[in-house]
Amino acid sequence: MRIEYKKLIRDRIPEIIKKDGKRAETRILGEDEYKKELLSKIVEEAQEVSGTNGSREDLIKEIGDVLEVIDSIKKAFGLTEAEILEIKEQRNNSRGGFDERIFLEYTE
Repeated sequence: MRIEYKKLIRDRIPEIIKKDGKRAETRILGEDEYKKELLSKIVEEAQEVSGTNGSREDLIKEIGDVLEVIDSIKKAFGLTEAEILEIKEQRNNSRGGFDERIFLEYTE
């Protein structure tokens, strides 16, 4: 049975598929398409975090996947950890964090 995926996958997935006795059709993305797919992949992985039942084990696994994609995005776009952390700190100072658990219902 053929299942369509049309998504960026981890490097060893084709090997794992083959080991399971299946065949996979893959291709190597160009630079621009790769960047676009990484930005889609972060949404996919974040949705998987949101879809967990909140168990520690599931959260660790899914957040690990998010971090893997973030590392790939940083590398692909030439971003440094230092510049990201600097902006993160600036935004935290100007807009705050999420420690106070504030939920916005509406504005008028």
